[in-house]
Amino acid sequence: MRFFGPVSIIAAAQLFGTSLWFSANSAVDDLASTWQISATDIGWLTNAVQCGFILGTLTIALGGIADRYRASNIFILSACAGALFNACFAWVADGLCSALFYRFLVGLSLAGIYPMGMKLVMSWAPDRAGAALAQLVAMLTLGTALPHGLRELGGELPWQTIISASSLLALVAALLIYQLGDGPYLQQLMKNNSTKFKLTRLARPAVFEAFRAPKFRAAAWGYFGHMWELYAFWAVVPLLISNTALPQKYPQLGISGLSFCIIAVGALGCLLGGFLSRTIGSGRVAVAALASSGCCALIFFLFWDTLPPIWLFILLMLWGATVIADSPQFSAMSAKACPPELIGAALSIQNSLGFAITIISIAGISALFELTGPESVWILLPGPLLGLLGYWLTLRHRTTGIEKKT
Repeated sequence: MRFFGPVSIIAAAQLFGTSLWFSANSAVDDLASTWQISATDIGWLTNAVQCGFILGTLTIALGGIADRYRASNIFILSACAGALFNACFAWVADGLCSALFYRFLVGLSLAGIYPMGMKLVMSWAPDRAGAALAQLVAMLTLGTALPHGLRELGGELPWQTIISASSLLALVAALLIYQLGDGPYLQQLMKNNSTKFKLTRLARPAVFEAFRAPKFRAAAWGYFGHMWELYAFWAVVPLLISNTALPQKYPQLGISGLSFCIIAVGALGCLLGGFLSRTIGSGRVAVAALASSGCCALIFFLFWDTLPPIWLFILLMLWGATVIADSPQFSAMSAKACPPELIGAALSIQNSLGFAITIISIAGISALFELTGPESVWILLPGPLLGLLGYWLTLRHRTTGIEKKT
């Protein structure tokens, strides 16, 4: 452990822990043939995870858990529980109903992995939040893509075995955080008795006070618009690929290999965004990424059936790189805009609301896909548009208000 920095260790744990998120999506073809389920049903398997995540983050934030207990302990318990429920999905579920139940429990567990991973980063590196969170979200992106990579590497292995690999990785994540623990920045707050009292008193409804801060509210607007697009895009990547000429053009990769590349390239987008944030700031990086991903969605909608395969692949790779690059920067801006004692709860609330939005967009694009195919991506466009508009108007209102007071 001494050879790696704390942020790198947390990022690795995030990579392994979040591999649980889209483990079911790596087995789309197997599930469709085994349980006779449709693209809409696959969308609801993803939404079951989102629903569990939303309930979990609300419980953690409004119950005061996020800032009253050690983030490392919450992470460890959640990773172990997620590993168990994911294994139950693979080996115990015998149809869509039971599968939805276990995927919901996986989402509930992820509520203690993703937000607590962000809080752990802030506890170790509060002075470089943008770059550190970019590294963390880069690993979340790889974790999302990992099941597709495992499916490609696994070849003819049963889909249950591939999904179980994510459970083993989640246990490794728990072990890494057990060895690391909490960082000194927020750990000091936990040792202070008066702070503990303040955490208990503020962690419930008062956490919404963070939204009174214009900078937090502006970052939240951008984050919510980004979330409308992100998970719906990730959910339909295999479907988009299978309905284009890409599998025939690149048979050596197959649908799983192509899906892995398009999702995993987002890790590079996050790292590049984190590097740029040090010089031009998180706000500019986030806005540029959100605008770029929206442009990619528009171009794909207009030209997906006329672009040559190589250009279509480049477009999807660019979309995959930009669709996630804004996430760590919006989160860093939110974390900096609220008091240290509310970081865990505020980020959990923001996550919860953001993932509630993803349920609508995932359900919408899944249902539309059965009717219109790849052209259904038009439904993702309102996310970047409204996110950018809300971000700009909030900051403009804040600036105008300051000018009026002076």
